[in-house]
Amino acid sequence: MKPALLAVLAMTVGLAACADRPKSEPASTEGPEAPGAAAPAPKGAVIVVKTITDDKGNYFEPNKIEAKPGDILRVTLVSGVHNLNFPADKNPGAEGLPAATELLQLPGQTVDIPVSMKPGEYHFQCDPHAALGMTGELEVEDD
Repeated sequence: MKPALLAVLAMTVGLAACADRPKSEPASTEGPEAPGAAAPAPKGAVIVVKTITDDKGNYFEPNKIEAKPGDILRVTLVSGVHNLNFPADKNPGAEGLPAATELLQLPGQTVDIPVSMKPGEYHFQCDPHAALGMTGELEVEDD
């Protein structure tokens, strides 16, 4: 066998062996600030909020949400480029509003927003499309 063919064969066998080997999991460490630590599980429900651009326009589905403290809003991009924000000017006097999410750009991307606000009604929007009516309401209920 020629040396070049032998080298290619050896590389192929080596790559195949690596592909079948299970990947190791990182060592678990305790504590919320440990690198690689898993996020704590939500205390409540996970509420999926889809962000959509289609022939109807730009919108949230659903755009009226009821939640309790400890629930998670899972913002999921279906199509378009969107974010979710609870702007202070639309929620005067509200404390503990979550920061605006980054723009979701790839279908299927998600971002989780913990519901940590006091009971009350809050207004949210997609910043790039708020003027086009991409807004919603979140009612946070007592536990």
